[in-house]
Amino acid sequence: MANKVRAGEQRPGSGGEDCLEATLVLGREGGPVRVTALASRLGVSKPSVVSALAGLGAKGLVRHEKYGGVELTPRGRRLARETDCRHRLVRTFLSGVLGVSEPTAELDACRIEHNLSPETVSRLVAFVRRRRA
Repeated sequence: MANKVRAGEQRPGSGGEDCLEATLVLGREGGPVRVTALASRLGVSKPSVVSALAGLGAKGLVRHEKYGGVELTPRGRRLARETDCRHRLVRTFLSGVLGVSEPTAELDACRIEHNLSPETVSRLVAFVRRRRA
């Protein structure tokens, strides 16, 4: 897993990545993803989610009709999966390798996942895989 940002493509900011990731995770639970569920999961207001969705929609990462469900575009799904993978990787490293408590590892992973270089992600993947072998 590596950051696969294509040439000329910019990743959304950390808040946008969090919104994409939350949409992906909630979508796995089945049913349409609603603004209320996103706001609850992210711990922000519904207007904040609507604003984030508008920005993500303008970048072609989500589709959202007013009062309707939120849907990831193919590009949005790819970015959401990459963010989710980085999150799980960092959480696994923090808890499994460093022995950080699960709640702290979860919070810290959410903060760290947005700022990792592709090189660091690649090295973390290799390190975690070696430890599991």
